[in-house]
Amino acid sequence: LPKTMKHYFPNLKKAIGEMPDCRKRTEYKLSEIIMGAITMYIFKEGSRNSYNNERKDKDFMRNYKKLFGVALPHMDTVDDFFRVIAPEEMEKLKVKMVRELLNKKVFHKWRLKGKYFVVAIDATGVMSFKEKHCQKCLTRESKNGKKTWFHNVLEAKLVLQNGLSISLASEWIENDTEGYDKFTEFREQDCEIKAFKRLAKKLKKYFPRLPICIVGDGLYPNETVFSICKANKWEHIITLKDGNLKTVWDEVRQLLPLQKENKLQVTAIDKKQEKTNNYRWVNQIDYRGYKLDWIETLETIKTEKEETTKKYVYVSSFKINKKTAAQIGLAGRLRWKIENEGFNEQKNRGYELEHKYSKVSLTAAKNYYQSLQIAAMINQLLELGEKLKSYIKEKITIKHLWKHL
Repeated sequence: LPKTMKHYFPNLKKAIGEMPDCRKRTEYKLSEIIMGAITMYIFKEGSRNSYNNERKDKDFMRNYKKLFGVALPHMDTVDDFFRVIAPEEMEKLKVKMVRELLNKKVFHKWRLKGKYFVVAIDATGVMSFKEKHCQKCLTRESKNGKKTWFHNVLEAKLVLQNGLSISLASEWIENDTEGYDKFTEFREQDCEIKAFKRLAKKLKKYFPRLPICIVGDGLYPNETVFSICKANKWEHIITLKDGNLKTVWDEVRQLLPLQKENKLQVTAIDKKQEKTNNYRWVNQIDYRGYKLDWIETLETIKTEKEETTKKYVYVSSFKINKKTAAQIGLAGRLRWKIENEGFNEQKNRGYELEHKYSKVSLTAAKNYYQSLQIAAMINQLLELGEKLKSYIKEKITIKHLWKHL
């Protein structure tokens, strides 16, 4: 683990040292505070209390200092610091780490068309409450009148075919207190598309020259998203559901019979199954001044026991042809990795994304969230790296190794 961290992030301690420190008492170094938060997630402790209990073990503490070269503070000390430092500072640390990976060309061989980095956009729930938590809470009411208050976050994650799902930028979906009305709570709540406008600015600021292809779900095929991508010189591949963009669907139905040559079949066979992808597409559909290519994939999987077929439909800014159809179709489906390797992994496999690491302070909660994203980045690099593969023999799993870490 330390070898992996030193290999990919040799300047991590230096980057932490450059963060602002507003503490009056400095019993612990800034690097010890930040590393304490990050390693809590690396070790998948699940809560601050669990990590404090681990901290009482003398062997653990001795090993920790030997491996990381820093002391481990009590997690209440970390929490005190996280309540006062701006979450933007933790995000900047994450961005510096990602830039280091990009400079080392760690992701380059998985680029789309040899150039574009596929970035999935999606939101997830982080905390929910039965009572109002703060002025920035989103709120919803069930059919039986029961109210819930919650905090969601919108993520831009770099997603790769090898399974990596790494946070590039985060934007909280939260109500602006200026829009507060004492009679109606909020005149208009924040939403995912509003948050995407803010996230896009952040993404462009952090990675101004990065060739990006945005992939998104059925919420994203709209003029707002198309215009943002065009302004930032980003490409896009976005899920198109039945009923979305009616004029586009009308043109597809008219043009499909006229573009019969726009078809491709790709079959892959292994010992367990036969997978066939049938692609068809329509080029240069005009939607309010934006030129879109439409592509449909019918994937049929045959095994000894059954045969299943699934359909995937996207609109894209890429020009689709027989050479690019399979690449575009597969890249669109990378969107699922933000849910599976991203949110699902962080919620259900040790990171406990939905655990309230700080019930009182939203600022601290945001800082813990960024610490989680940094830890998940490190863990993924470790799990997919060559160093760990030598330990995974016979029936020994990564889960088993993590249990003993």
